[in-house]
Formats: sequence, structure tokens, C-alpha cells
Amino acid sequence: MTNALLFDLDETLMVEEPAAVAAFRATAELAAAAHDLDVNALALAARARARELWRAAPTYAYCRRVGISSWEGLWCRYEGDGPETRELREWAPTYRREAWRLALAEQGIEDAALAGALGEQFLVERRARHELFPDAEDALRVLSTRYVLGLVTNGASCLQREKLGNSGLGHYFEVVVVSGDLGTAKPDPVVFQRALAELGAEWAVMVGDSLEKDVQGAVRSGLAAVWLNRSARPRPAGLRVPEVPSLDELPGALTAIG
Repeated sequence: MTNALLFDLDETLMVEEPAAVAAFRATAELAAAAHDLDVNALALAARARARELWRAAPTYAYCRRVGISSWEGLWCRYEGDGPETRELREWAPTYRREAWRLALAEQGIEDAALAGALGEQFLVERRARHELFPDAEDALRVLSTRYVLGLVTNGASCLQREKLGNSGLGHYFEVVVVSGDLGTAKPDPVVFQRALAELGAEWAVMVGDSLEKDVQGAVRSGLAAVWLNRSARPRPAGLRVPEVPSLDELPGALTAIG
């Protein structure tokens, strides 16, 4: 029986992609005050163009390795002294502006000043949307009385720690491991091994929404796992870990693991 639990952050405890989508739309609405345009189309285009720019950049291999998404790249501060981090920090203003400039151009709008303003506004809009899942804090409050908790999350260290800080959940975790600090991301066993080492545990249960990164990564690293399946995705054949639709049901799944 273990007394250590590891949690994922994005889409497990905190809302990530829907928050980004809302921030794109809110930013696009600012452009509609200056030009006659389709707000939804602009928001979708900005996200798509950002993805293309992100993947074409020389830093993409590093970002993929540590798990920084294109929309996270639009609001990350890139704090740190690593060469990739410095390169991303220098490129970030151009990246933000170009994503919106190209999106505006799709609607026949050439407005460089507006593109720059939208790029900066996205930072504001995304930072205004730190949203917890309704079951997150109650689950951590209960489980922290029975287990030692660790957080294992992919992404840039400064951004993931900023999210955690704004979530109000940080005090529940004895250990926080961010892939950006290690240079590699889940499902790499190195990430899980670091969490175990810092917790002083030989074994733990990983809880997360991603089958590949959280569940399979943990199992391949010799840990147990619980799949958080909030959206009722089909269960893959042969999957041998417990599945819960919400964190409310996590205590029962953990009891079954033993």
C-alpha cells in the first residue's frame, strides 16, 4: 500500500484548453471594435497560425520535448537562463504579433499595430482565466489527509508554477516536478523517478487525464495509475488501470488499488 499520490495539472486539476479558447475569442473581440470581421473566424485563425509558427520555429524540438503547447507559448514569460528559454523569450513578441497579423490577413485586414496589440492582449485574457475543475480542491483536501501528494506536470517551469500559484492548490503538494526543469516530459520515466526521489517514496499512484503521458507513462515506470476520463472517451481494449469520471470517485479507485 502506498501513501504517495502524483497528480497531473492541466485538464486534471485546472482547465487548460477551454481557457485558451476563451482567451482567443476575447482577444478577437477587441479587433472587432476596430474592423468589421468575423470574431469566431479570427479566433480560430489565430490559434491555427500560432500552431504553424510554433512548429516551424527552430525551438520546436525543445518545446515538444518538454511539452509546451503553441497556445501556452503565446503567454509564457520564459523565465530562466537556459539557451532555449532565452531564445524563446527573445522570439515571443514576434511570435505573438505574427500569429494575429496572419489571422487578420485572412480576413483582408492589414493592421500591424492592431496585431501587436492583440498579441499583448492575449496575455491579459489568458491570465484572467485560471479555472479549477469543481472537484479539484475538495479531492485534494480529503486525500492530503491520507497521502503525501506530488504534482507532475509538463511545460515551461515558470508557466506551470504560475498556474499552480494562481490555483490556490500549491500548499497541498510536498513536491512539484515540472518537465521544463528536467529537459524531458511525461511519459519519460525520468520525470516520475524524479518525483519519487523528491518524495522519498519507492512507489506511487499517478492520477491524470492523458492515457499516454500520465497513465501509460506511469505504468511503464513501474507505478500504478488512475485514468481521469472526464469526457467519457472510449476505454481502450486491454487497459488495466482504474478509470474515474471525476476526482470525486478517486478515493474509491485508490482503495481498490490497495
